[in-house]
Amino acid sequence: MTVWSPENDCSSHQPVLAVPFHRRPASLNYGFSGETTDLKACSTAIRRGSRSFHLAAQLLPSRTRQAAFSLYAFCRHSDDLIDGAGAEKNVLASLRQRLNLIYQGRPAPLACDRAFARTVQEYAIPKLVAETLLDGFEMDTAQRRFQTIAEVKDYANCVAATVGIMMALVMKTGEPEALARAADLGLAMQLTNIARDVGEDVRNGRLYLPQDWLRDVGISPEELMLDPQFSPALGSVVARLLEEADHHYGLGLAGISFLPPDCRHAIRTAALVYQGIGTRIRENGYDSISQRASTALSTKLRLALNARRETESEKSVAPEFAAQPPDAATAALVMRSAHSYAAARKQSLSLPVLENATGRLDRFALILMQLQERAREENRFRRRLVQRKVTGLG
Repeated sequence: MTVWSPENDCSSHQPVLAVPFHRRPASLNYGFSGETTDLKACSTAIRRGSRSFHLAAQLLPSRTRQAAFSLYAFCRHSDDLIDGAGAEKNVLASLRQRLNLIYQGRPAPLACDRAFARTVQEYAIPKLVAETLLDGFEMDTAQRRFQTIAEVKDYANCVAATVGIMMALVMKTGEPEALARAADLGLAMQLTNIARDVGEDVRNGRLYLPQDWLRDVGISPEELMLDPQFSPALGSVVARLLEEADHHYGLGLAGISFLPPDCRHAIRTAALVYQGIGTRIRENGYDSISQRASTALSTKLRLALNARRETESEKSVAPEFAAQPPDAATAALVMRSAHSYAAARKQSLSLPVLENATGRLDRFALILMQLQERAREENRFRRRLVQRKVTGLG
């Protein structure tokens, strides 16, 4: 079997990494960096936008959870802008300009941009990954159709595998095998999204199902767009898509062992909750036209409890299965990201440690200011005592 690694990739180009975010000195900002306020805004965005992701994120270690919130907030904000703008190209151009500013260390005055700027710099997330995410949004604005499952996966690579790779990097995991499995999990979740949202997407003028699969069962994509109706034939296409998703869930879960132990519960929870959406679609008879599958909170909590331990598929997986090369759709992105991670490690760019140091400096400045304020209070109190004594003598 061919051994693959970042060196096998033709990544002679140096990865574009973010320059340090120019923070306002804590001493000029009353002891605060503004990071906490930005993260609160990001947390609110994730809580409103995705209850499943928010639940899983709560299980992450604090520092990783904060980075995850910043990633999600920027992605969600961008996706909302694209959905609201329709085919307006200036919105996408504006997002690309904002991304440039983020990687220049001069983010736009938005909480999600500032938080994202901190995260991509601290965890050496290459610009290519974020640019690929925007490439996926461009496909949305163009209402692109996909002829084959390979093309659908190319789209899923842009809008979802990118997020999986970024999440792995903020968990300080960037080996090629780990990134390949993180990308698989992203693919699986996006294929699940597509299977769940067939009716909603078609009514919004979008079709993400492989058109060759539709034609194989006698469905005209054009007629489906004009009159979206459920049929057993359409259900078979949705079922086939869920089978493809399950293949990638298997690979993604096999890669959980590559993650830090304190992050595994959260990622396993996210995978099982999303896979549970596929279960609901099956229970609905694969009808994603007249109904939209969802999982109840009680089900999510049960899955989160089950996710504390390895799944049976994880226990039985062979090591070589977890070490499989990445899917063709994600291979280039995985290899370039692994190359970036290896370069960052080689250059000792342990930026999270630097951020911790910055956080300590902020806290130290705050403590000094608090001590100074207490000293002032004591001086004021002593002056009042003196004034009372003088008044009493008079």
